Amino acid sequence: MSANIENFKDSAKLTCITCHAFNRDRTLIAICPNNNEVHIYQKQGAEWVKNAVLVEHDQAVTGIDWGHKENRIVTCSQDRNAYVWSLGADGKWKPTLVLLRITRAATHVKWSPNEEKFAVATGAKCVSVCYFEEANDWWVSKHIKLHKSTVLNVAWHPNNIFLATAASDFKARIFSAFIKGVDKRPENTPFGDKLPFGEMLAEYSCGGWVHGVSWSPSGEWLSFVSHDSAISFVNISTGREAVPQRLSLSGLPYRVLAFLNPTDIIAAGYDCNPALFRLSGQTWAFVKNVDESSAAARAAPGAAQSAMNMWQKKADLGTTSNETQLETKHQNAISGLTALAPNQFSTTAVDGKLIIWTVRA
Repeated sequence: MSANIENFKDSAKLTCITCHAFNRDRTLIAICPNNNEVHIYQKQGAEWVKNAVLVEHDQAVTGIDWGHKENRIVTCSQDRNAYVWSLGADGKWKPTLVLLRITRAATHVKWSPNEEKFAVATGAKCVSVCYFEEANDWWVSKHIKLHKSTVLNVAWHPNNIFLATAASDFKARIFSAFIKGVDKRPENTPFGDKLPFGEMLAEYSCGGWVHGVSWSPSGEWLSFVSHDSAISFVNISTGREAVPQRLSLSGLPYRVLAFLNPTDIIAAGYDCNPALFRLSGQTWAFVKNVDESSAAARAAPGAAQSAMNMWQKKADLGTTSNETQLETKHQNAISGLTALAPNQFSTTAVDGKLIIWTVRA
C-alpha cells in the first residue's frame, strides 16, 4: 500500500475538508472547507493551487459531485438549495439554481451514471431527484418519500434507475427513480419491469444511523455502513428476498465507503484509517486496515482505542488543546472517500488533509 498526502498551497488556512470531488482527468479538485464556499484547486507540480471559489451558497456546503461526461459540478447545502455549475467560455463557473422544494437542509448529492439527473438527500425525510426540463430551460425535481428521518447519503445503481438511500431512521433502502421521458425503462431487473417513480423496492434494517451506501460496478452488490459499527452487503440478484450479510466491527463506525472494483470495497470513518474488504465466492470479509505504516494497521484494536481516547479527551476536557497524536496519516474522522481506479482511492478528513492511496494486489 502506498499513500501520497497532497499539499494545498494555502494549507495553513485549510483546517477541515467536509467533501470533495475530482474532474475527469484529476487535474482539478473541488473541496468544501467546512463553510459556504467551494474551492477549486488545480494540480501544479507537487502542489494544488486554488484557481476558483464558488460562493453562491449561503450556508455550509454538504455535498459536491463532478460530472465527468459533461464537466458539470453539482453542489448542495444546508441553505436548502442546489446549484449546477457549468464552465463558461470565459473560464468562469456559472451557477444554475435548482428548485429542490425542500424545507430542511440538503445533506448529499450525486449525479446519475448518465448525468441526465441527480439525487439530493435531505433532512426533510425525502430525496429530490432532479432533471433538466428542456421546455422551460431549468432543473426541476420530483420527491422520493417514505423515509422517517433525515436521508444522509444516496447512491445510483449502474442502470440509472435504482437509487439506494441511507437514513438516520436506521434503514437502508432501494427505490425506483425512473422518470418517464428521461430514462429508458430497464428490462429483466431483480425487482421486475414495472418501476414507477418513488416505489420502494427493498428495505434493510440496521442497529444505528446508516451513514453511507455504495453499489458495486456491476450493480449486483449493495453495501452500507451504520453507526452500530457494522458494514452490510446485499446481493440484489434475488430481488426483494435478499438478506444482508452483516459484519460487526471492533472499532469506531465507518461514515463513507466506495467500491474499487467488483470484489474490493473501501470503508472509512471515525477510526481515521480506511479498511479494505474483499469478496470470496459469495462471502465478504475484512482484509486489512489500509494505513500500513501505522501501528493501528498492524493491530486494529489498538488503533480503535487511540481514536476513542482522542474523542474521549475532547468530551471530558471540552478542548482540543490536548490532542492525541494518532499513528494514522489522518488525524481526524474521514469525511470523504472517492474511488479513482480499480486499485486507487482518495480520502479527505476533518484534519484538512487529502490523501491518495494505492492498494497493492
